[in-house]
Amino acid sequence: MTGFDVRAIDLRALNSLTKYPSIPTYHRLDPRNGNLVEPATAFDGPVIATEKVDGTNSRIIVLPDGTYLLGSREELLYAKGDLIGNPSQGIVENLRPLADRLPAGDRARVYYLELYGAKIGGQAKQYSTRGAVGWRLFDVAVVDDLAARLAWPPQQISAWREGGGQTYLAEHELQPAADAAGVDLTPRLFTIDAAELPTDIEKMHGFLGERLPRTLVALDDSGQGRAEGIVLRGPDRSVIAKARFQDYDRTLRRRSH
Repeated sequence: MTGFDVRAIDLRALNSLTKYPSIPTYHRLDPRNGNLVEPATAFDGPVIATEKVDGTNSRIIVLPDGTYLLGSREELLYAKGDLIGNPSQGIVENLRPLADRLPAGDRARVYYLELYGAKIGGQAKQYSTRGAVGWRLFDVAVVDDLAARLAWPPQQISAWREGGGQTYLAEHELQPAADAAGVDLTPRLFTIDAAELPTDIEKMHGFLGERLPRTLVALDDSGQGRAEGIVLRGPDRSVIAKARFQDYDRTLRRRSH
């Protein structure tokens, strides 16, 4: 893209275009009481399982003019060259050195990372009680036709994003992207045929405990070690869902009462 200038665009539109959409739960959450209900999300063929890291969802948006912006899940916090950045959750402080070395291309690229540890989130102690901080890359999106999309009205951008309009790298493309960026991916746990995934809530609870008894991303030996859960995705990311221990624990505890 030639002639792109980040200071001439609508940053509210860019923020909305690059937000990470909500990942549905593997078993649907009942809005009336927060319990999980069947049936489970339908997958077909191979399913890749990765660890879901409990921290804060962060973005690095690399733009065609060589600039970048850092953001949380909801808002932009910093642009390359700014004198002051929003200190929210330590995102700018910790991810700016990474952003500084990411190359620009012809298309906008968005790196989604989980920043965790230190005092980030309520479960930081699972990874370290000494204040260590880390980050893992879990997705990368490429935004085509950026100038045209930035001109869309807010409602159209939101509907496009939540309707699956964003283009993500497929599983086989993520590791090369992580290597080029010099960052680790969230741990790849296993690949399983969709037919072997438990569809029963109680069996899925047991499956989580067997497959991920402890976190694989502890930052030091002081962490308590409980994992948040697993993210399940097809190789092309067309189907994706999360299974969190707390959701299954809560549902089964209420059932027993």
